[in-house]
Amino acid sequence: MDLSQNEWQQKLAADTNAVVLDVRTDEEYQNGIIPNAIHNDIYKGQGFIYRLDELDKTKNYYVYCMAGARSAQACSIMKQMGFENVYNLVGGIMNWEGEIVNP
Repeated sequence: MDLSQNEWQQKLAADTNAVVLDVRTDEEYQNGIIPNAIHNDIYKGQGFIYRLDELDKTKNYYVYCMAGARSAQACSIMKQMGFENVYNLVGGIMNWEGEIVNP
């Protein structure tokens, strides 16, 4: 599900079962993350799938990338793998007005 910046941030703040997932490259990840994000680079192909398989499907996943395209793709893959609640950050971290921290 695509959420605007405000919707994503509000839903995340109120969610006690949330996991923030950063699907950018290692280099992008090192430049700053949304707090508490776990990293899984979508460009790693099968490695990306293996790491998704290790995640708890009962959690709610808030997924972001740089601009929103890779995270939308990641959400689609996650849905196909049986993840029920995945939320794509429209506009990605480049439009994020919330806190950004060093990983």
